[in-house]
Amino acid sequence: MRAGALLLFYVCFFGGFCSSTHMKRGLPLQTQSQIRSKRESHVAGGRGFSSGSPVLKRSSDMTKFPVTKSEQLLRIDDHDFTMRPGFGGPAIPVGVDVQVESLDKISEVDMDFTMTLYLRHYWKDERLSFPSNKNQSMTFDSRLVKKIWVPDMFFVHSKRSFTHDTTTENVMLRVFPDGKVLYSLRVTVTAMCSMDLSRFPLDTQTCSLEIESYAYTDDDLMLYWKKGNDSLQTDERISVSQFLIQKFHTSTKLAFYSSTGWYNRLFITFTLRRHIFFFLLQTYFPATLMVMLSWVSFWIDRRAVPARVPLGITTVLTMSTIITGVNASMPRVSYIKAVDIYLWVSFVFVFLSVIEYAAVNYLSTVQERKERKLREKLPCTCGLAHPDEMMMSSSYSDMDVNTTGTYGIPEDINTTGNYGKPEENGVQQERILVQLALGEDQAALHTGNPPAYNSMWIDTHAIDKYSRVIFPGAYTLFNVIYWSIYL
Repeated sequence: MRAGALLLFYVCFFGGFCSSTHMKRGLPLQTQSQIRSKRESHVAGGRGFSSGSPVLKRSSDMTKFPVTKSEQLLRIDDHDFTMRPGFGGPAIPVGVDVQVESLDKISEVDMDFTMTLYLRHYWKDERLSFPSNKNQSMTFDSRLVKKIWVPDMFFVHSKRSFTHDTTTENVMLRVFPDGKVLYSLRVTVTAMCSMDLSRFPLDTQTCSLEIESYAYTDDDLMLYWKKGNDSLQTDERISVSQFLIQKFHTSTKLAFYSSTGWYNRLFITFTLRRHIFFFLLQTYFPATLMVMLSWVSFWIDRRAVPARVPLGITTVLTMSTIITGVNASMPRVSYIKAVDIYLWVSFVFVFLSVIEYAAVNYLSTVQERKERKLREKLPCTCGLAHPDEMMMSSSYSDMDVNTTGTYGIPEDINTTGNYGKPEENGVQQERILVQLALGEDQAALHTGNPPAYNSMWIDTHAIDKYSRVIFPGAYTLFNVIYWSIYL
């Protein structure tokens, strides 16, 4: 009995405890959603603290809220940006302005120039409008440019061009709330420039950079300079080694293509004047000095062949080197340049100085041969020096007819054919008395008439004396005419 009562007690005790426990565990299972919501409100309310406590005033975490993307704000996915704005309507106006950063290179050989510039486009695309309380624009980089419509500009007659991409692509897109767009990029372009080198290096060149839409005719896109001539801005530090930049200006024209139609074309035209000082030092002065050096041979004795011949050849070869050096850095044009005229005329003067000595030497040799033959015809050559031992003077003067003796024979030359004394001023004058022993003259002697004598005055250096005046005078006249035409 006692054991049964004790067992019943244990059963009742543990049975009541378990039932109460199961009742308590069943309640949360029935109100699980309610208790979870109470826990969340408890955490939000400050974990049991009163709502007025300053500890509970915390800002909400904005990173937990979704942020509107720029593409969604601009509604890019809602429109077809492969079509131009206002498709089917009037031509969309696109304004352009340019800031020239540098004029890098101008090449006469390749007939082109290289320029770095900031190219900016302005247009309005209502598809990109967005609401804004502060009317502030949004700026993007090249990633958005690939998803919207932009003008398809290209450089006419360009050989090479690229957009700078260091450290990222130098492209900027700025969109305003009303749909206005500013598109800017930094470009380096090498374009063709047809140069007229007929006055080189005293020339002035005019080159132009032409901008045009590739696909859209003037019915779809109208290009214009946004601020007129003020749309072109240049850096004051722009300089080119061989040129002086005189002016930049803008213009607009229509270009026609037979297969596609009319297009608006924008021109950036700049005028360059070449610096002359470099070519004066490298070309003109050396050529002038070579011509003047060739004149030195006119003062050298004609018998100094080792002195005159190498001097003439050296000046000719030097002029050939100067001409070759200048033409090596120039294009092979089919017309004559100004520098060619100067160099070739100088070359002709140098060449003529060599020819002048050849003429002097030849005429002197011929004259000596004639003199030798005439001496052999004299009736008496007593007292005459051997022809090879005779020295011809570099200057001669006319015979003094007042000092003649009988039969017109000079008093200082006797009938034996001896030469006279040197005249004053130290000038050795050689006179040759030639008696033509002809039958008629001998007959005249028997009849009592004076014999016929011919006196030859030999002046083999007359060409040198004239050349000392003619060559410098002619070259000076050429320089006066040349510089008056091209300067």
